[in-house]
Amino acid sequence: MRITKRTNIAMRVLMFCGVNKDRLVTKTEIAARCNASESHLAQIINQLAQLGYLRTHRGRNGGIELARGTTDITIGEVFRALESPMPITECFADVDNTCPLVSACRLKVAISDAAEAFYSHLDHINLETLVCRNAALFEIFLPVGCAKQG
Repeated sequence: MRITKRTNIAMRVLMFCGVNKDRLVTKTEIAARCNASESHLAQIINQLAQLGYLRTHRGRNGGIELARGTTDITIGEVFRALESPMPITECFADVDNTCPLVSACRLKVAISDAAEAFYSHLDHINLETLVCRNAALFEIFLPVGCAKQG
């Protein structure tokens, strides 16, 4: 199974916000530390806000923050929300499915079961698990001059 670039960057955004949970962060900060373009980040941040993971604040002193606590955001939930709309393979697509094996293929069930096992495993991991006591992550994500909290 391959994770999309959107989900990968979304997880970087959530981890960045988790490390910096005591302050509003900016899209520019995230772009610089997460190696992502601001325009791509804007779309991802908007989607994460619509899904209830982020809260955005406009204006001169605006920024981004987690909308929920780090223990309340499970990685499986995030991955499902971002990855589920895209079919894993052609036979999962409602349209453009040209596979002649659809009526006889058992692979679709096996793939579906494997994907669910993948998501179920991630359901036991929350954002807190990824950021708590992760000194190396804090070193990368905290602003210069801030003390380590990992």
